[in-house]
Amino acid sequence: MTELLYTLENGCRAKGYVFVAGTDEAGRGCLAGPVVAAACILPEGASIPGLNDSKKLSAKRREALYDVIINAAVSYGIAEASAEEIDSINILNAALLAMKRAVDKLSPTPDIVLVDGNKSPDFGIIPSMTVVHGDGISPSIAASSILAKVYRDRLLVSLDAEYPGYGFAKNKSYCTKEHVEALLRLGPAPCHRKTFLSFLEEKNERAE
Repeated sequence: MTELLYTLENGCRAKGYVFVAGTDEAGRGCLAGPVVAAACILPEGASIPGLNDSKKLSAKRREALYDVIINAAVSYGIAEASAEEIDSINILNAALLAMKRAVDKLSPTPDIVLVDGNKSPDFGIIPSMTVVHGDGISPSIAASSILAKVYRDRLLVSLDAEYPGYGFAKNKSYCTKEHVEALLRLGPAPCHRKTFLSFLEEKNERAE
């Protein structure tokens, strides 16, 4: 596996930014639960073998890296935007809100934030840089993607115990065949994103 280089982070430091944070989210495409974001400041040149985009790693590898990242980080923050907030302000704005909340938890305050994707939250006086596919380019963003994914997967295991029958522990609330069948059979749980479930009405209408 190719090691991610600190090209972006070093470029920011060359411009005088000392504390460079990355941020990413997990759970945008899910049907239930919050969208989770993490932010992370890694030490300059920190070596974390195997660090990569969370989507390219196995669940076991992500779990192993989670504690390594936390122990190595100068600072990290993990935050959520709830299913209710997603329904109220839409998933993009909720993801940006979760990122802002995660960055707000960092201490020291970052001098600049590298944001995965092409849109950035408003961090106030803190400048930011959007990085498309940043989780496969920037170690700081990749670390954040792993923290957000592992945290959210653990949360879905807890929701599976609270709302059994939907298979959250296995499907992590993605739109799998089994999840859809459970929704048709049981109806939505309180943790489901109501604005994501319009397809249920279509299925029910076709069945009538």
